[in-house]
Amino acid sequence: MSDKNVLLMARTTRFHEFARTLATTMGVEVSIATPDSPAAIHDFDLLLLDADGIRNDRVEQIAKWLEDRGSIPMLLIIDEDQLASFSMPAHARADFVCSSACPAELEVRARRLMGNDEAFAVDDVLHVDNMVINLATYQVYLDDEPVDLTLMEYSLLSFLATHPNRAYSREVLLHRVWGFEYCGGTRTVDVHIRRIRSKVGPQIAAHITTVRGVGYLFKD
Repeated sequence: MSDKNVLLMARTTRFHEFARTLATTMGVEVSIATPDSPAAIHDFDLLLLDADGIRNDRVEQIAKWLEDRGSIPMLLIIDEDQLASFSMPAHARADFVCSSACPAELEVRARRLMGNDEAFAVDDVLHVDNMVINLATYQVYLDDEPVDLTLMEYSLLSFLATHPNRAYSREVLLHRVWGFEYCGGTRTVDVHIRRIRSKVGPQIAAHITTVRGVGYLFKD
């Protein structure tokens, strides 16, 4: 039996059994709390947070609380319809898993966050001029300052930046970034590109090229 402890913080019971699969797959102890009453919880090694109904600013507060407790990592469970508006906490050891994920994926992501502290692999960090994309933590920095991107903005930027010098149509980007089940139109891509350009500044925005009649290309 592991001496590790996982805390599930959730407003409802919908993921209680999902979280408890970690007791079997990893041999950890799983405890339950709510986002509004975490103060009395004993020590734990990973926070599993059901993000349903929790605003981004509240997630940031929870991330700060975890930082004050010794930089405890956080794994968020996010519904697919939240992805477009959700932002990962800027300063946290964090990852996310979609609510439709299987227990095996939950285990893999939990193991990764609960592993021994180690430097990120070189391949996990991408440098472009004054921008750093940390592919391991889903975070983007400009001049060492975090950029407030939603998960879908991050996913689109990181996909283009890790596949440079190749033009992708809007349809392909929808397929590769949003996934098979996305039902929106290709204008969604244009909207997200515009938001990304406004957030990363003119120097990085110049790398994101519009290819007339095709889509977008990231110049390295």
